[in-house]
Amino acid sequence: MKRILLVLSFVVVSLISKAQTFSGTGGAIPDNNNYVYFPITVSGLSSTVIDSSFGLQSVCINLLHNNDYHLTIQIVAPDGTTIDLSMNNGGTGNNYTNTCFTANATTSITAGSAPFSGNYIAQGILGNVNNGQNGNGTWQLKIRDQNFGTSGTLLAWNVTFGNNPALPFVFGSSNLPIVVLNTNGQTIVDDPKIIAHMGIIYNGPGAINYLSDPFNNYDGNIGIEIRGSWSQTFPQKQYGFETLDSTNEEVETMLLGMPAESDWILYAPYNDKTCIRNVLAYDIANKTGHYASRTQFCELVINNDYKGIYVLLEKIKRDSNRVDISKLVPADTTGDDLTGGYIIKIDKPIGGSTPGWYSNYAGYPGTLIRFQYEYPDYTEIMPQQKVYIESYVDSFENALQASWFTSPDSGYKKFIDVESFIDYFILNETSKNVDAYRNSTFLYKKKITKGGKLYIGPAWDYNIGFWNADYCLGYTTSGWQYQYNNVCGTAGENNVPFWWTRMLQDPYYKDALRCRWEELRLSVLHTDTLLNKIDEWALELDEAKNRHFTKWPILGTAVWANPQPVASTYAGEVTNMKNWIQQRLTWLDSNIPGVCTLSGENELTNASNSFTIFPNPTTNKVTIRLTETAEKITEVNVFNIYGQEVKAFKIAPTHTAEIDISDLSQGVYFIWLNDNNQLIFKIVKY
Repeated sequence: MKRILLVLSFVVVSLISKAQTFSGTGGAIPDNNNYVYFPITVSGLSSTVIDSSFGLQSVCINLLHNNDYHLTIQIVAPDGTTIDLSMNNGGTGNNYTNTCFTANATTSITAGSAPFSGNYIAQGILGNVNNGQNGNGTWQLKIRDQNFGTSGTLLAWNVTFGNNPALPFVFGSSNLPIVVLNTNGQTIVDDPKIIAHMGIIYNGPGAINYLSDPFNNYDGNIGIEIRGSWSQTFPQKQYGFETLDSTNEEVETMLLGMPAESDWILYAPYNDKTCIRNVLAYDIANKTGHYASRTQFCELVINNDYKGIYVLLEKIKRDSNRVDISKLVPADTTGDDLTGGYIIKIDKPIGGSTPGWYSNYAGYPGTLIRFQYEYPDYTEIMPQQKVYIESYVDSFENALQASWFTSPDSGYKKFIDVESFIDYFILNETSKNVDAYRNSTFLYKKKITKGGKLYIGPAWDYNIGFWNADYCLGYTTSGWQYQYNNVCGTAGENNVPFWWTRMLQDPYYKDALRCRWEELRLSVLHTDTLLNKIDEWALELDEAKNRHFTKWPILGTAVWANPQPVASTYAGEVTNMKNWIQQRLTWLDSNIPGVCTLSGENELTNASNSFTIFPNPTTNKVTIRLTETAEKITEVNVFNIYGQEVKAFKIAPTHTAEIDISDLSQGVYFIWLNDNNQLIFKIVKY
């Protein structure tokens, strides 16, 4: 009897564990950046419904290709669910030989190396096809070769179903806002935008947002497309979208508390494993008094497929709540109307030739600097407007290159807002952003009646800053990023303009830079301020990061352009960035040029007058005390680091005066006495 039971048990186990494999043929993989589909017809499954009990276990491929990095390989289920198997992996290596994607593997395909062979975890969540659909039907392997000049062939492939299926990813709630997109079966492409539905679930600060909750922050159509250039090669795509009304026309809408506008970006922090770098850079820019995109962390779901952590950003755009410059229409071709506002940028050309013009001055011998029209768009800007903005930038560059470039009346300061250039320099050198000054570098010009000068900004694209670039010395804590041309200056149109080298030859610029650096180190760029803010964001992402790196299993794996060592945990990624920032700040403290004070002491002898100013630093009030033999104080003037008067006090003649500067922002200021045109002391307000 015992033997019979054992035999029956073996038969039952065999039946339960028996897998069903379906094989398909292959074919050529064209190198035209278009998808090619290879079908398999599945029928007669033991269970028609595939789920967590019975479903897809593995997908295996045999594929020849002379550059695996160029391949995007996906599996498409009968209901259209599409899972990324491998995207842009393997470097310049060849082939996938008997390569199987299964949830039981121990190594992610992103951590493997070509030629690939054996079992790997797919780049997407393979189990998401086991969603209760009918597994019988047409399954497709979807492959794209993204680069011309390469070639490949799919030899064969198969799918296996059984009682040990890959498990679907379960996403039900988040402390972050949840953005849900439904494309109604359409594929999101890089132009043109498709019409899709977007819902946002946000129950307020500190509340949990459930995927089953109603859409309570936005519920309507959008026009959406893939955006970016190099980032399009990443598996996690970033998107640009516009909010639409019921007739699918653009409509300005407030999203997640940000001012109403129609143009937005869902930024994917794929190669920034902290997910923080862009948010940090924009926060610094905003806190130093310059507009940069407002941000909000969120989690994204597209067509029931979880896509990970994203950052909702404001697209750079002329708007009273974004880049606040005058509107310029085609009729504005003369007089004051012609003078602004404009937005231009220095960037690499897209698609071979982006409308714009070249600087008359090379960034590096034999190289060119190209300016592009941003606002008005190149399709709308009028010939007179092109001539004006090009001539204005030429005039600035000519003045900066001239022998009289330091003149306040005819030199470079006549054309630009120096303060914005100083703060932009500080942000880029603090982050040591490898793209700084040469890519994604925006500038805007105001109308003459609004001040008329050229400003640099808004800050944009810092995902390879703050120690996230393994090339061109972007990983070192020492050295100047504005001197990029001396390190990697051979790229034809991707070099740093001569501006920064030339301005640093001006004592005024250097001294103002030093003062501004000391001022910001007491506040926005104080080490504790930065590190505490990073910790705050890391805590906000603490729950979502686990889901994010389940979807994108790249912790411990170097993706472009991560420097070494690559941390194996999220906490390690954050710690590495914080350690680098501390060392970078220390180097800058010692190397920022210029002089910001006549004396570092609390007591200064000036001619026959001896006086003391205290406390210094201060939070509110300052006492000025002169000797009894000195001339009495009758007037005190306070100037900022740019020489602008910010406070003035008339005082009854006295040798001891107290002034209140509590209403001034944190920073460095200079004290003048009795309007005698003599700067006597630096005071620090914190």
